[in-house]
Amino acid sequence: MQQPPLAVPPPVVQPTVRRSGRYALAEDGSGVTDEDVMQRAMRRKAEKNLDMTGSGFLLMRLHFDRTARSYKTPAIGTIHVYAEHHQWRIEQSTPMASSYRGLHISLALLFVNLLLLLRHAHGAAAGAAKSKVSAVFVFGDSIVDPGNNNNRITAAKADFPPYGQDFPGGNATGRFSNGKVPGDIIASRLGVKELLPPYIGEDLELGDLRTGVVFASGGSGYDPLTSILTTATSSTGQLELFHDYKERLKALVGEEETTRVISEGIYFTVNGANDLANNYFSIIPLRRHQYDLPTYVRFIVSSAVNFTMKLNEMGAKRIGFIGIPPIGCCPSQKELGSRECEPLRNQAAQLFNSEITKEIHRLNAEQTVPGSKFAYLDIYYNLLDLIQRPNYYGFNEAAEGCCGSTVLNAAIFIENHPACPNVQDYIFWDSFHPTEKAYNIVVDKLFQQNLQDLL
Repeated sequence: MQQPPLAVPPPVVQPTVRRSGRYALAEDGSGVTDEDVMQRAMRRKAEKNLDMTGSGFLLMRLHFDRTARSYKTPAIGTIHVYAEHHQWRIEQSTPMASSYRGLHISLALLFVNLLLLLRHAHGAAAGAAKSKVSAVFVFGDSIVDPGNNNNRITAAKADFPPYGQDFPGGNATGRFSNGKVPGDIIASRLGVKELLPPYIGEDLELGDLRTGVVFASGGSGYDPLTSILTTATSSTGQLELFHDYKERLKALVGEEETTRVISEGIYFTVNGANDLANNYFSIIPLRRHQYDLPTYVRFIVSSAVNFTMKLNEMGAKRIGFIGIPPIGCCPSQKELGSRECEPLRNQAAQLFNSEITKEIHRLNAEQTVPGSKFAYLDIYYNLLDLIQRPNYYGFNEAAEGCCGSTVLNAAIFIENHPACPNVQDYIFWDSFHPTEKAYNIVVDKLFQQNLQDLL
């Protein structure tokens, strides 16, 4: 029987390889293809566009593995996408055949472009949030006072070295730290301006007035007696300064523009620590003879609520209420010679924060002034986390202050005294106030938490 002829397979058609006319052939006849040129251009463009740094919550980089220098069989790049606290990584280290390599690069670039779109969308949303903040205003005590006490007769001053040693220009401006304080950092994070100036004692330009100032006074408190003991501007006095500010701005830009600045501004109050540390628990126990601790805490909570409501009635619609920090962990508040936090002071701070949180919920529900927003911002546990886990945040010393640790290692008592040489290792600058590094971490935490509710 005759066998049918075997089927002859069709001839193999070699793919057309397009050579680039701009490159000479090698001795073996090989050369650079148009595909090679295109892929190299894509790589350069991707690196140029994506190897970037910048502000914001999302930073992206594309790093290509160039261990194989021949473009015939290069390893496909590694894409690294960095967020502030999380990291994702897609890796391909095995060389691929040419046809698949081009596909992989295309898919990789498509993936990165999608991430870029998300990044730009995030930036646009953040920009939109920032644009709604016309100004930043801060009330409170020495945690946020940038120099309002400079010309007051008071022990609560910081306009001399070693304060400000790491401030821009190395100037002691009256800020109770080695550098910037929370008001500056918040204003900068919001994109309003880099430094938030004091309302008192500076020749403020119109631009400064329109973008916000600080009324805080070192030594102040919600209890009127606290400010008397420290000769600071009381919380009521700070509201009077705010009224003066409004009239001053109105005279410069008119009532309509003043109303816009005030209504679109964001407000922060940072107070109460002195009521406990320098009043109730002080060596002059006037309030301890009048109140037990829970009753006194309720008294200053009531005073804080009254302050917040008056500020609201004066036009402030977005108010961030920063609680009392763990004052029992401040070096000056510990038992002499102890590295442990003093528990009763911390319990008092926690009780205040718990009660004021309830009041903030009530104010949000009542909406006495329509369109108002109130937020409790937790400094207590955010700072306590640094103190309990210093090494995690890059600190080596959580119990001592860089300038000392007793009640006489702060304010005018350390004028022109030398500070420690390694301030970056310390959470506390003096015996009561944190360093700029610590403040930066705490403010970052506030932004990651519910400070966004005010934007």
